[in-house]
Amino acid sequence: MKTVPDYFGCLVFDDRVMKAKLSTSVYRSLKRTIDEGRSLNNDVANAVAEAMKDWAVENGATHFTHWFQPLTGITAEKHDSFISPAPDGRVIMEFSGKELIKGEPDASSFPSGGLRATFEARGYTAWDPTSYAFIKDKTLCIPTAFCSYGGEALDKKTPLLRSMQALNKQAMRILKLFGNEDVKCVRTSVGPEQEYFLVDKEMYEQRKDLRFTGRTLFGAKPPKGQELDDHYFGVIKPRVAAYMADLNEELWKLGILAKTEHNEVAPAQHELAPIYSTTNIATDHNQITMEIMQKVAAKHGLVCLLHEKPFAGVNGSGKHNNWSMATDTGVNLLTPGETPYENAQFLLFLCAVIKAVDDYQDLLRLSVASAGNDHRLGANEAPPAVVSVFLGDELTEVLEAIESDAPYSGAEKTVMKLGVHVLPKFFRDTTDRNRTSPFAFTGNKFEFRMLGSANSIACTNIMLNAAVAESLKSYADRLEGAEDFETALHDLIKKTIKDHKRIIFNGNGYDDAWIKEATEERGLLNLRTTPDALPTLLDKKNVEMLTAHKIFSEAEIESRYEITLENYCKTVNIEGLTMVDMARKEIIPAVEKYVSDIATAYSAKKNSVAGISVKYEEEMLKKLSVLVDEMDAAVKELELALVKYNTITDITEASEDIRDDVLPKMSVLRIACDEAETITAEEYWPFPTYGDLLFGVK
Repeated sequence: MKTVPDYFGCLVFDDRVMKAKLSTSVYRSLKRTIDEGRSLNNDVANAVAEAMKDWAVENGATHFTHWFQPLTGITAEKHDSFISPAPDGRVIMEFSGKELIKGEPDASSFPSGGLRATFEARGYTAWDPTSYAFIKDKTLCIPTAFCSYGGEALDKKTPLLRSMQALNKQAMRILKLFGNEDVKCVRTSVGPEQEYFLVDKEMYEQRKDLRFTGRTLFGAKPPKGQELDDHYFGVIKPRVAAYMADLNEELWKLGILAKTEHNEVAPAQHELAPIYSTTNIATDHNQITMEIMQKVAAKHGLVCLLHEKPFAGVNGSGKHNNWSMATDTGVNLLTPGETPYENAQFLLFLCAVIKAVDDYQDLLRLSVASAGNDHRLGANEAPPAVVSVFLGDELTEVLEAIESDAPYSGAEKTVMKLGVHVLPKFFRDTTDRNRTSPFAFTGNKFEFRMLGSANSIACTNIMLNAAVAESLKSYADRLEGAEDFETALHDLIKKTIKDHKRIIFNGNGYDDAWIKEATEERGLLNLRTTPDALPTLLDKKNVEMLTAHKIFSEAEIESRYEITLENYCKTVNIEGLTMVDMARKEIIPAVEKYVSDIATAYSAKKNSVAGISVKYEEEMLKKLSVLVDEMDAAVKELELALVKYNTITDITEASEDIRDDVLPKMSVLRIACDEAETITAEEYWPFPTYGDLLFGVK
C-alpha cells in the first residue's frame, strides 16, 4: 500500500521530475528562469516541452492545455491532444517549446471590461514557469498568464505577478539599508483557509435557487441551527469523512499541501486549510482546490457549496488569507528578531503594512466585494465592512512607547529609541487572537478575514502587495538619503505610528459602538456593499499608485471596475428572476393547494356536525390567504423592479438600482414566502427545507 509520501505530487512536473527528466544544463537554465526571472531560449524550451510531454504521457495524459484564470473568477482551459500525423497513417505524440510557452485562446469571449471588442478575438496565454505544470483528467495543465493582442492583462495572474515583483523591488531596497547583502529576493506567501458546505445532491437538485445561484433564496429557520455550537470541531460524520479522505488524496497527488480539516460552526459547514505557499502558487492551488472539492463531492452523492452565504440565519463561508513576506534566505520579515537591529527591521516592515492598510483600506475592501460577500460581511460570523488592524496588547504597547518616547514596561522601563537603546525581544503568541478583526497580526503573519469562500485570492493579494510596496517605496525614498540612518529610522517609525494609529483596533469588531467610533471619530471607511466600494477603485490616489508600480494600466483598472460591477448586477438579476420563478411556479401553487385542502376540510366539518369548531381552519385560511396575496404582490413588485433595472445602461447606475430597489424587493418576497413555509404542512412544501439540507448528510 502506498503511503502519502509515495504518491504526493505524483501528478506534478515538479523539481524532482525536472531533475530526473532534464539534462543538467537544461535543468539549471530552467531553475534560473524560475528563481531569477531569466528568459528561456528556444533550445531549452523545446527540451523542457519534450520532457514534460514524455512525463505526461507516461502518466496517462493525452492532451495539454494552457490553464489560466480569466476575469470570470474561475479557471479556463482549451485542450489540444499531443497527436501529430505520421507519414504511414499512424500518429506520434509531439509537444514543442513554442506550444509550451505560448497559446492563443479567443480573447473576445471572456470578460474584458471594454479592453476587447467582439471582433478583436486574438489573445495570448504565456507560460508561468514559477508554477509547476500538473495533470488533471488526463490533461497536462500548464499554468499561464492571459493577455490581449495589445498586451493588456485579461486575467488575475498577470497583475498578481506584477504586484509580487513590485513588492520585491521595494523590499529589497529596505533590506539593503539594513545590510542584508545576501538576500536576492523577497516573496510573499499565503495560506488560504477554505470554508464550504456539503449538502445531499438529491436535495440540491430539487432546489432551483441552489442550482441557478449557489445559495438558498428562500428558507425558514429550522428548529435547530448552530445555537449549541455542537458542530464546531465535532466528530466528522462518516459520509463527510469519506469525502475528506478522497479529497485529500486527490489534492496530495497534485502537490497541494492540504493540512487541516474540521467541522465549522454552522451545520453542514466544514473547513480545509493548506500549508503556506508562494502567493502565485497558493492562488493556483486554491483555484484547483475549489474545483476538486466540487468534483469529489459529486462522487459521494454530495454537492460542495462555495457561496459566501448559502443559508440565511447561520454562518456563511469565508476564506482567511494568511499573508506574510519572506526572503529567499528563509527570513520571515514579519517575525520579531533576536537583536535590537533585527527588531528594528521587523518594526519597519510591520509599520509598512499598517500604513498600507490605512492608506488603501478602500482597495482591500473592494478586493473582496461581490454580491455573495455583501450578505456575509458585518454579520456576527465575519468581520465588519470597516477595515481595521489587530496587533494585540504587547505590540500595541511597543508602538505607543515609540510614539511617545516613553518607557516600555516589557523592557524594564527602557525608552524606545530604535538602534540606540535596547529594543526588547518580542515573543510570538503573547496576546489573544481576535476573530472579529478584518486584518489581524497572528505572530508572524497577517490574517485577512474578509474574503468570501468563492473569491479568488488573487484580487486581495494584488491590492495588499501593491499597497505594501507603496509604503516600502516611501520609506526607502526617505531612508536612502538620510545622513543618520538610525535617527531617520526611529523618526519614520514614530511618524507612521502617529499618522496611522487610527487603523489599529484590538477590541470587538462586532460591537455597534466600534462601527460608530470607526466612522465618526476615526474617519475610517464603511463601504457596506459592492456598489459602495467599487467606485473607490477609480479614485485618483488609487489609480496613481497602481499605475506607478505597474500593477495595472488605467485601462485595466477601468476594465476591472466595469467587470466587477457587471458581475454583481448579473448575479443579483439571476437571483431575482429565480425568486420570481420559484414563488410563482412552486411556492404559491403549493400554498394554494394547502389552502384548498383546508377549505375542503372546513366545509366538511362545518356541514357534518352542527356546532363543531372550525376555528383552526378559519384562522389558517385567513393567515394563508393573506400571505398568498402578499407573495403575489411581492412577486409583481420584484418583476417590475427587474424590468426597470434592465432598462438602465450605465453600469454604475444599474448597480445602485440593484442595491436600492431590487434587493429590498427580494427581501420582501422572501419574508412572505418564509413565513408561509412555517405554517404550511410539510408534505405540501415543494422543495427540501433548511432542516433537510443542513442535517441531511449523515
